[in-house]
Amino acid sequence: MSVAQQRLLKTSIPGPRSVELHARKARAVASGVGTMLPIYVARAGGGIVVDVDGNQLIDFGAGIAVVSVGNAAPRVAEAVQHQVAEFTHTCFMVTPYEGYVAVAEQLNELTPGDHEKRSALFNSGAEAVENAVKIARVHTGRQAIVAFEHAYHGRTNLTMALTAKNMPYKQGFGPFAGEVYRVPMAYPYRWPTGPERCAHEAFAEFVALVHAQVGEQNIAAVIIEPIQGEGGFIVPPPGFLARVASWCAEHGIVFVADEIQTGFCRTGDWFACEFEDVVPDLITTAKGIAGGLPLAAVTGRAEIMDAVHVGGLGGTYGGNPVACAAALGAIETMRAEDLGGVARRIEAVMRPRLVALGEKYDVVGDVRGRGAMLAVELVVAGTKDPDPALTAALAAACHQQGLITLTAGTFGNVLRFLPPLVIGDDLLNEGLDILEAAFAASV
Repeated sequence: MSVAQQRLLKTSIPGPRSVELHARKARAVASGVGTMLPIYVARAGGGIVVDVDGNQLIDFGAGIAVVSVGNAAPRVAEAVQHQVAEFTHTCFMVTPYEGYVAVAEQLNELTPGDHEKRSALFNSGAEAVENAVKIARVHTGRQAIVAFEHAYHGRTNLTMALTAKNMPYKQGFGPFAGEVYRVPMAYPYRWPTGPERCAHEAFAEFVALVHAQVGEQNIAAVIIEPIQGEGGFIVPPPGFLARVASWCAEHGIVFVADEIQTGFCRTGDWFACEFEDVVPDLITTAKGIAGGLPLAAVTGRAEIMDAVHVGGLGGTYGGNPVACAAALGAIETMRAEDLGGVARRIEAVMRPRLVALGEKYDVVGDVRGRGAMLAVELVVAGTKDPDPALTAALAAACHQQGLITLTAGTFGNVLRFLPPLVIGDDLLNEGLDILEAAFAASV
């Protein structure tokens, strides 16, 4: 890799050049565009991000699970450079090109299920979710959409309606799209009667609520993240996803798996649904699909995807040829380097040390996740009350020592870890050392 795989702090975080650029950002960029860690990036690769002051930080965020194959991954960079030299845009709806078709073929092959599939490409995860809803409504002739507590599905008007968390995603932006209904999530740590009863009771409550308040015959789709992302890396108990999918099939409802954060080897399988052999009708993907270039997709059963009239799906930039080239390079990298297996190895390194933190500090309420998608939920000691202040303090302490960490959770009390899948074990362990030191200093 062109970037040395070692942490190096030359200045305070942020350094003087980053401070200068942040002042320019304040004068030029709308204040609604926030920045979690105001270091300005010059280069990145593997598990390291290099800022404009020459600091090298360990990356436990991967651009929110986007650069799973690493920044400037060789196969991605080579494919992009070749495509840019050929052409950068024609609009697939005007004059199409092979790259779009090739990405669709790969998605049809890789996503769960051996049924005939079709794919459509878009720009962002939110756009993919919005189009999945459109497709489900046309296919079923119904309008209602059911989503879950703690869900995050995007920032467009429709996807804000599907998203559960108000701040910062929804505050002041309504009114939102209608015919969206929310049901409780199977959240083992916070289930009132305990995790062992969560799967059965959550499913029973889901069925009862949608029957009484919506009516099965009115529902076009149920959408769920197999592991919730922004909501706090909530992993539903075994069997819950399968029961929801089966119930949807029984009632002619489209089961949509939002795999935007969980997809492309992040959880140890190509897609998180595969862990329990759940086969969605439609699956939305983005983030890790193209090594950092903007691309998203809806993939699903041919009869559902083909229900939409010609011209009903698309967009000027959807499936841009450069992004498609990047996706093909990223998928080739995932295959060649067995990044699903690497994600499982990352979990084998990280989870025991996170569990040990939980055993040492009673502010750690829960350790959860799968593969290279892991989290700790932080609470007030001796309670289950969320502690967002401690969460923010721990993240800040990590940042100061050169470790990029992210927060999440409906209550803002979850530290989430999404390292690039190409990160080395030495950097993983060094990052965990920094995290442990932050706990020792803050708790």
